[in-house]
Amino acid sequence: MSMKREITAADILPWAEYARARAEHRRRTSAIKRNRRVEVGPYVTFYFESFDTMWLQVQEMLHIEKGGEEQLKDELAAYNPLIPKERELVATFMIEIDDPLRRARVLAAVGGIEETAFLQIGGDKIAARPEADQDRTSAEGKASSVQFVHFHFSDAQIEAFRQPGAQVILGFSHPAYSHMAVLGENAREALAGDFG
Repeated sequence: MSMKREITAADILPWAEYARARAEHRRRTSAIKRNRRVEVGPYVTFYFESFDTMWLQVQEMLHIEKGGEEQLKDELAAYNPLIPKERELVATFMIEIDDPLRRARVLAAVGGIEETAFLQIGGDKIAARPEADQDRTSAEGKASSVQFVHFHFSDAQIEAFRQPGAQVILGFSHPAYSHMAVLGENAREALAGDFG
């Protein structure tokens, strides 16, 4: 996995070159994502991002939309903030409900859920900081089904997270969605590699 912290235009493959190797890039990134996915409760899945996952996202957007250099600027502005910096983990979490009526009911009940996500290592709780690009809960209190959060760590928290077998809990303290999950060892180990 790359330890780069920002995608630049130099990292982007030309459209035809990417198209030729697209299946391989998607397969490689899929293998990386496998240990970066954590389900919390019945409806939410966290996808912890990295340089590699965001690089693929940018390449895919350019491949599909064919917007060239102008589009590239927008994609880099949108996705570079989701690459973890040295003392953080960054995740996209999705509220995934197939039934449209149930989805509408749940989203209406979990406004502000992005403010209640946390990681806990031992007695230390790390509150999520929602991505500041826009409000993801509407004025009416309805949550967006896609949220972006950052978890900022102290040096001691990073050291604790890196310990083999460390129990790391990911969860929410939202009154309408207070679920938690313990990270599996494969996920903890994969995410520990994000710290500089």
